[in-house]
Order: sequence, then structure tokens, then C-alpha cells
Amino acid sequence: MGKKKVIKKSEEEILKETAKSESAISKVSKGDSSLKTVKIDNIKIYINATYNNTIMAAADKNGNILAWSSAGALGFSGPKKATPFAASKVSAAITEKLKKIGSVNVDVVIKGVGSGRDSAVRSLAGHGFNILSIKDVTPIPHNGPKPPKVRRV
Repeated sequence: MGKKKVIKKSEEEILKETAKSESAISKVSKGDSSLKTVKIDNIKIYINATYNNTIMAAADKNGNILAWSSAGALGFSGPKKATPFAASKVSAAITEKLKKIGSVNVDVVIKGVGSGRDSAVRSLAGHGFNILSIKDVTPIPHNGPKPPKVRRV
């Protein structure tokens, strides 16, 4: 094992880095402030509950994403991401982001067969959202095209 190389930066480089980071932070905070001013009547919340993860996204009537979160983004790892507890934490994170908008009327669209489906919807109702409709769009196969012939050697 060789010696470790220590990189020393000059003060100018450090100042440039801090300026870049401050500008990135200001851009993000400007995006948040625009959400505060917009009042949206109805929000669609899309829940994708798979065997491995639970992903939620909130969109307006035009399909623009207002907030999103997933169990993996909250720090759950491995098989814990697909649990009902993780799904309820994801919906809590979404509600925290949507508090700024102030809308309470919600249409829920559920996709997938994971164990977090029910707990995510119940958690949304528990956080004070008025659920107008629940739609299940899980893709179901109808036996599709004919499979290829068996290979003969």
C-alpha cells in the first residue's frame, strides 16, 4: 500500500466551491417558494407498491409533479422498503411536502401488488386528506400472444 495523497486547495478554489453551492441552494429554495404561492384544488397521488419498494408521487391536474418520495429515499434498505410501515412513512413525507400547497382534495391512483398499498392510503386519510376517489391501475395479463414453439434439437 502506498502513501496517501493529500490534495490542498487554495482559498480561491474554496471560495468558488462555496459560491457554487450557495447558488444551487438558492435555486432549490426558489423552487419551494413558488409552491407556496400556488393554490391547487385537486391533487392526484400515484402510489406504486411493488414487492421491493413503495414510491409515491403527487401531481396536479396537468400531470406536473409537485412532490415525490420513496421508501428507499427515506433510508429504508433491503426488504424493509416493501413493508406497510415504510409505506406509511412515505405518505407522511409526502404530506409534509404538500402542506405548503394547502390542498386537501385528493384522487389516489394505486399500482402494484406490494404490501404497502392499504397502509399508504390509510395514512393519507389519517393525515387529513379528503380522498375523493381510489383507482387501481395494476396491469393484469390476459394471457397475451401465443408462446413460441418448443425448441427441438
